[in-house]
Amino acid sequence: MSFGTLYASQQIRSVVPASLIKYYNLDIEIKNKDDEYFRLFPLNKIPTFKGDHGFKLTEVIAISLYLISLGDAKSPLLGKDNKEYARIIGWMSFTNSELLVAIGFLIKPLTGNAPFVKKISDEYTVALEKCCQIVEARLYDFTYLVGERLTLADLFTAACISRGFDFLFGKQWIKAHPNITRWFKTVIQSDILKDHFAGYTFREKPLEYTTPKKETPTKKEAPAKKEAPAKEETPAEEYKDPKAKHPLEALGKSKLPLDEWKRVYSNEDTREKAIPWFWEHYDPSEWSLWKVGYKYNDELTLCFMSNNLVGGFFNRLSGSTKYLFGSMVVYGENNDNGIIGAFLVRGQDSVPAFDVAPDWESYYYEKLDGSSEADREFINNMFAWDKPVVVDGVSREISDGKVFK
Repeated sequence: MSFGTLYASQQIRSVVPASLIKYYNLDIEIKNKDDEYFRLFPLNKIPTFKGDHGFKLTEVIAISLYLISLGDAKSPLLGKDNKEYARIIGWMSFTNSELLVAIGFLIKPLTGNAPFVKKISDEYTVALEKCCQIVEARLYDFTYLVGERLTLADLFTAACISRGFDFLFGKQWIKAHPNITRWFKTVIQSDILKDHFAGYTFREKPLEYTTPKKETPTKKEAPAKKEAPAKEETPAEEYKDPKAKHPLEALGKSKLPLDEWKRVYSNEDTREKAIPWFWEHYDPSEWSLWKVGYKYNDELTLCFMSNNLVGGFFNRLSGSTKYLFGSMVVYGENNDNGIIGAFLVRGQDSVPAFDVAPDWESYYYEKLDGSSEADREFINNMFAWDKPVVVDGVSREISDGKVFK
């Protein structure tokens, strides 16, 4: 009898649930997202679990606990008594809400999934080190996070901190954190995680933000881009082209090189170079600017869930990649947060660009004026993420966000 289905991916939170299923040999199918997934889990969270009779779970800690209960209800992974069990949940919550969040914020700019802002990077570098010092101090006196036996807390925290070893922790960091390194090597060699981490190697140096030297190629491409207006002298003919696959394709080529803007945004300091480049090249006759916000903020709960909601929206906007650029942030805190952002849209109407996403009507669209100082400041802040969001006159800190590019 099948226990159900685990929807998982390459995201690090999927590692432990998938490994537990294999370790306990549970009759649970592991799948990627499909049509049924999007019907059952509109928040687009990973991992998620679907059982029988409408039973669903969407939090990695809850899913992991449930899977262990199916494999061994008295598993030592859950501690020897209620005090150890509580400490296990405490370490997992700390890892999920503090440690992994700091790692994520540092990795995203390095991989081009968020703007690079030195101030934010410095802040999360400090935050991550504080988290690591807590773990380092604990492991100075103990082999594992809870007592002297391997528990679910070790499995989950090791899986999550592996992202740090993947991108951020080089030889010097490893030398400065011997207890975490020793513990991490031990846990990933456990029977439950050894298959996933087989052949794992450590970085010599951390991945660092660097500005690629692309000035020469950009200058060589400039003359070709300047010829674009000559091709747009007959826009009526292009507009009537019946072969246009996307409604905005009929507008023809733009003088603003969108791909180049996306490269600049990904590789240059956002405030100092990227934003000035944007306003220098922005042409309001070809493009429009929009404030985009979620209509149902009162229904949002945890911040990372809200960010997953944005990620799902962006995935479904992929058909308009050539005609859109935007940044949306989650502001506030758990159980009191909202979603807002700014988009650059080809043409003067938002609908043709956004209605490719089935859930586009869950958001409101307010046209902005690039010549307005207030609107320009809002756009700059949405692109940079380095200042609080002002909502209804109240300043709210940015919790997370995503970039559509």
